[in-house]
Amino acid sequence: MKLEGKVAVVTGAASGIGKAIAILYAKEGAKVVVSDINQDGAKETVAEIEKNGGSAIAVLTDVAKEEDIQKLIDTTVSTYGTVDILVNNAGIMDNMAPAADITDELWERVLAVNTTGVMRTTRKVLPIFLAKGSGVIINVVSIAGLHGCIAGATYTASKYAVVGFTKNTAFMYAKEGIRCNAIAPGAVVTNIASSMGNVNQFGSARSGAGMVLNPRSAQPEEIANVAVFLASNDASFVNGAIVVADGGWTAYM
Repeated sequence: MKLEGKVAVVTGAASGIGKAIAILYAKEGAKVVVSDINQDGAKETVAEIEKNGGSAIAVLTDVAKEEDIQKLIDTTVSTYGTVDILVNNAGIMDNMAPAADITDELWERVLAVNTTGVMRTTRKVLPIFLAKGSGVIINVVSIAGLHGCIAGATYTASKYAVVGFTKNTAFMYAKEGIRCNAIAPGAVVTNIASSMGNVNQFGSARSGAGMVLNPRSAQPEEIANVAVFLASNDASFVNGAIVVADGGWTAYM
């Protein structure tokens, strides 16, 4: 019960890593707000949490929309009284497109979800954290935010941006009792690939070349274990860290 009495908001929690984090947080004693654009999936996550005796609610959220972010956090506070933990997990892919093939629509959509959404949720919870002198933010990035050979240019740029945002937020608010860290997973068995449309063959051939070096793909629960550690008091002195969880994929880089 490492998170007993805590209130956690997890975005993109209808499936994959987000769902695994939400379920494990509830098992560790947290009240969980399951946020996702997939309302049916979010309700399924809540049902699984409640089946195991936990407390959770589902909030339909498109993290690319400011009004949805406002509703998400306001609903959390009105339901549970506060927020203690924010997990920015929602994300989409970019069709593996290299720079020459990026459309404005692709760029704006991926950045809106992967980067601007992280900023807006963080901006919304910080006054709550500052008022009580504590709070934890965990951003799920990717090894694509540390290396240039994992995905397309837009996705890579979006995750690099969140890495920088994580470190800046951690430094700025460290004296106020607020911690901000990121998890950089390698390949994980999720449905994020379903967010891609027409895969760019040029970009896919090049970014996919490094896949032969991947030892294996993780199960979402393996990433959720890292998220529990970072949210708990066990990580009280861990701040501004980018925790790589890739099974050794990038150890050679």
